[in-house]
Amino acid sequence: MASKITKIGVLTSGGDSPGMNAAIRSVVRTCAYLKIECVGVYRGYQGMIEGDFKALDARSVNNIINKGGTILKSARCDDFRTKEGREKAHTQLIKEGIDAFVVIGGNGSFKGALLFNEEYDFPVIGIPGTIDNDILGSSYTLGFDTAINTVVDAIDKIRDTASSHNRLFFVEVMGRDVGHIALNAGVGAGAEEILIPEQNLGLERLLDSLKRSKASGKSSSIVIVAEGDKTGKNVFELKEYVEEHLPIYDVRVSVLGHMQRGGSPTCFDRVLASRMGVKAVESILEGKSNLMVGIKDTKMVLTPLAEAIKAHTDIDEELIRVSDIMTT
Repeated sequence: MASKITKIGVLTSGGDSPGMNAAIRSVVRTCAYLKIECVGVYRGYQGMIEGDFKALDARSVNNIINKGGTILKSARCDDFRTKEGREKAHTQLIKEGIDAFVVIGGNGSFKGALLFNEEYDFPVIGIPGTIDNDILGSSYTLGFDTAINTVVDAIDKIRDTASSHNRLFFVEVMGRDVGHIALNAGVGAGAEEILIPEQNLGLERLLDSLKRSKASGKSSSIVIVAEGDKTGKNVFELKEYVEEHLPIYDVRVSVLGHMQRGGSPTCFDRVLASRMGVKAVESILEGKSNLMVGIKDTKMVLTPLAEAIKAHTDIDEELIRVSDIMTT
């Protein structure tokens, strides 16, 4: 253990995701177990710049493992993008006596932490908290499992209406740059077609697929559309195109939006958050820095932040093949 570490800060940054509170709880209680002080940094990097800190102990995080969102709040911070802003943040950390911090967030949050570390050699460990599951170095990010279960539950309910009225539903899910939510939830919910940013299937293939579904006897269909899909400009344009070329369909659109970010985290996300929090604190006390905690093959692993933010994770080609077979 590095004896110089006596106080660790923890913050959440970027978009919230289910499991963030469970990760905060894990960091705080691991610090308590190891006799290290823990400080919550409120409102992400903005709160760091303003010195919005609060000491946290094991009892401070009672009954939050089951809650969505983040008790530490989150905020966008343009000031932290500037050298002056980061200097203010460093001053506040030193003033508070914080020796290292754990940041729970996504790519943007990690870029800020990496730059801060390079400028001040300040120990930092990242925990991937984003429903998009788009960060290299971890098979799963916090919130992804909860998000796809939320989507599947919503689609199951939409299918009841689709079946009752013989309708075609386009269901838009989050995924501006990657289609992990759409692909996994689409397979899990038995969608007739899944449209993702990684594959521009084209409008004609979509029409052909819907024609085959109709010809095979299906009276209703569900098409999952990731918000970043390139098949049409947006999900409403897809609706209009299908209505124009396949008037036999009664088409509706459902945009799930931010409901995918909320809700009580699944058991998987709670356990993952607990493991990641322990690993993050232990890594700091071992003198490690500039790393992200992840999970691969059920094991906790560490990935350099610089590698984690390089690119998005690849889509699962095998799952795409399964999807194609299941929509037969």
